[in-house]
Amino acid sequence: MPRKTSAATGTRPASTGKPATINDIARLAGVSKKTVSRIINNSPLVRKDTREKVEALMREVGYTPDPLARGLAFRRSFLIGMVYDNPTAQYIVDMQYGALDALRDSGYELVVHPCDTRSPGYIDGVRRFVQQQKLHGVMLVPRASEDQNLADMLAELGVRYTRILPMGVDDQDARLVVTHDRDGAAEAADYLLTLGHRDIALITGPSAYRSAVERTAGFVEALASRGGSVPKARIIEAGYTFESGVAAAEKLLAGKKRPTAIFCGNDEMAAGVYKVAMRTGLSIPRDLSVIGFDDSPLASRLWPSLTSVRRHTRDTGRIAATMLIRAGNAPMPVASVRPHLVVRDSCQPPA
Repeated sequence: MPRKTSAATGTRPASTGKPATINDIARLAGVSKKTVSRIINNSPLVRKDTREKVEALMREVGYTPDPLARGLAFRRSFLIGMVYDNPTAQYIVDMQYGALDALRDSGYELVVHPCDTRSPGYIDGVRRFVQQQKLHGVMLVPRASEDQNLADMLAELGVRYTRILPMGVDDQDARLVVTHDRDGAAEAADYLLTLGHRDIALITGPSAYRSAVERTAGFVEALASRGGSVPKARIIEAGYTFESGVAAAEKLLAGKKRPTAIFCGNDEMAAGVYKVAMRTGLSIPRDLSVIGFDDSPLASRLWPSLTSVRRHTRDTGRIAATMLIRAGNAPMPVASVRPHLVVRDSCQPPA
């Protein structure tokens, strides 16, 4: 059987079983290592025919640049960190997908760091992560993004960062992506009032999360602006989890006088309401209307499909990562990702 040769050079690549290195690419292409480096980093100082030949060779041998090695060579890192403390797995997955959308073909790679913001030493843990990885930049995802002390630490280290927040803050050093959670919750309240609901309950996320505070305030204020209200007994704080949604719904649906509608701070808790409603013989939406928040894949998989506030999580991650890898350190305007209500089958006028 004839030996396989390189289409770019006619030279047979080494078949040692080891990944090709930048030195291998340079040798096989008949160019200098510096030229290969320039091609990897999209330098304009390379002739078009040389670039095409080297890129064809890299594709043929499956060569991919090592971001850590590139960082050493160029005295800067090609790693973007994502720091998060969030109990909702789907939210984190969607955020990562968005960041990866932005980093694709950029030469940057994503590394993640989960943390517990309730732990007294978590900021030191983030500091070690940033310094050990020599990160180019950091995406701060709720709830970690809500901690000004964490943002201040990154600023002291001279590390660029973006903060994804449910509302604006006065932080001149930060590049902010504001998700306007209050507005999304207000739209949910307006929709229920338009349907004719007046006996409405609210299952919130943890009060330590700024997103939960914003969603609660937006919903309650929108009701009040149109003459409605939610009694304190109808507001149950839960934990953004399915189990906590079940526990909250059991309290709200146990008595004879039940609410005709429940707004939940996320879709996971709304799924918990579905479980309790089914167990108690209540029909959604005939006996009980339900609205969630996030518009995660779960919303369309429930039956009946869940009306939910879409907050464009993947787009948010993409924007935050794009801001980090954009050239230059000049301040950038605050980015906004506006939520909106996606109406499905879980609501109708009260009986």
